[in-house]
Amino acid sequence: MAVGIFGLPQAGKTTIFNAATRGAAGRSGRAGPNLGVVKVPDARLGVLAEMDHPKRIVHAEIEYLDVPAPAGGAEGPKGISAEYLNVLGGCEALLMVARAFSDPAVAHVTGSVDPYRDAASLELELILSDIGVLERREERVESQLRTAKTLDRDGLRKEIALLASIRESLEAEVPVRAQALPKEAAPFLRNFALLSAKPLMIVFNIDEDDVGRTAEIEAEMAERLGRPNAATAAVSGKLETELAEMSPEDEAEFRESLGAGEPGLDRTAVLCYGVLGLIAFLTTGPDETRAWAIRDGTTALEAAGKIHTDIQRGFIRAEVVAYDDLVRAGGLPEARKQATLRSEGKGYVMRDGDVVNFLFNV
Repeated sequence: MAVGIFGLPQAGKTTIFNAATRGAAGRSGRAGPNLGVVKVPDARLGVLAEMDHPKRIVHAEIEYLDVPAPAGGAEGPKGISAEYLNVLGGCEALLMVARAFSDPAVAHVTGSVDPYRDAASLELELILSDIGVLERREERVESQLRTAKTLDRDGLRKEIALLASIRESLEAEVPVRAQALPKEAAPFLRNFALLSAKPLMIVFNIDEDDVGRTAEIEAEMAERLGRPNAATAAVSGKLETELAEMSPEDEAEFRESLGAGEPGLDRTAVLCYGVLGLIAFLTTGPDETRAWAIRDGTTALEAAGKIHTDIQRGFIRAEVVAYDDLVRAGGLPEARKQATLRSEGKGYVMRDGDVVNFLFNV
């Protein structure tokens, strides 16, 4: 899953990106976005590994794309370069970074620090981009309507009405993700890759001194910025960068001394996972303990294909046990004896934390 990171210049966007990837970022090209992969933390994998002692543990992953911000111009500062709109359009979700830290040595592009103002400005950029996309599409469909056959005109008129409805809500500054749209709108949205339709994670880059107030800041963010298919978090990019350079033991000790709690970037990864509507099923054995990311609502047959197409093609059944039941039992043989390990067919809808063994024949 790819998450595009954007923000105004000097917001600390790349600092947070580098901390999240622990400096393991690569570049797609001389002037392209930074690329990095982050493991989604899942404590369940460690518990399962204690049972099976696998050769390796594999976490689900998020790919971050750090999109460069353009310099401010005559129209004021912007957070998205026109050349990178298509890059963001290809991402499954967006992560907006707004500056909430004070640093006299780093000037704010607007002259003052106000993360809520900046978040609104960045959201407006997404909306304006989408309005342009829809207007161009409306013009093309109206042109087609003038020469269309009678049988095709009804469909084109419906599309024009849908496009106009979405655009009018955008002009009222309601992002597509927050609009109540009919089911038939889904194919259009997929074709257009509208930016304001994508799940959004809003991150405030806070001062180190405010880390102790993270819960308070995040509660206010949720109240003021909470919308459907959006999530919020507060992270100190500078602190997380410093901690990312420490050993895990030193980092844990330093976090405890600061009262910093779990890594903010781990929380951000989990929240991104959530806004994407993803869950994880687990597999475990002597070779590997692994989390597999799937969409909520995925069937057992589709989940089998996530591992390998041969497993999906030769699917017989899935042996499934809930993670909590497996831990209580102490292992798969015991879960089988306690009848918490059950057989499920192709249509079974997977649940988060299902531990699965797929039986297949090819």
